[in-house]
Amino acid sequence: MPARILIIEDEEPLTLLLRYNLESEGYFVESVGRGDEGETRLRESVPDLVILDWMLPGLSGIELCRRLRTRPETERLPVIMLTARGDETERVRGLATGADDYVVKPFSVPELLARVRALLRRAKPEHVATLLRAGDIELDRETHRVHRSGREVHLGPTEFRLLEFLMQSPGRVFSREQLLDGVWGQDVYIDERTVDVHVG
Repeated sequence: MPARILIIEDEEPLTLLLRYNLESEGYFVESVGRGDEGETRLRESVPDLVILDWMLPGLSGIELCRRLRTRPETERLPVIMLTARGDETERVRGLATGADDYVVKPFSVPELLARVRALLRRAKPEHVATLLRAGDIELDRETHRVHRSGREVHLGPTEFRLLEFLMQSPGRVFSREQLLDGVWGQDVYIDERTVDVHVG
């Protein structure tokens, strides 16, 4: 399953540029434009990596990063901080709040992609929840078992990956194309109606 990346950035042209390049690398990308929206999204679902702007409306990126490090679910979540502040004092301040990497705007997209790959390689699996819960459904990523109201539900590998993908973003609505990319991957050609078969 492709890594999930959340971009929290209020400059729409930059967000579109990042999304295009990250999706071209095969990542599943989501984005929000405010710090408080980012915090809400991260309480609903923990991605594999966050690209976080320093200056954001609603809640600053540096404060959001500080809050993420106080929560067990996100204390090890890889965070790349984006900022126009390039002096050493500000870099130190950004890293001190818990950012794993610090990138000064304007930056090279290939360099940022390399930093994303490096962070994902080094990321420790502890930040990924072993158990996912939504309503009366419980999914165990380690044992690949699913229970509903305490009773085991037997799923095939594809159905398990599909349910896991959906449970990572409860309440979200996905298009067939997003489900194909998120569950089967962007490099695999699958007819969109295949999704209907597995969901049905």
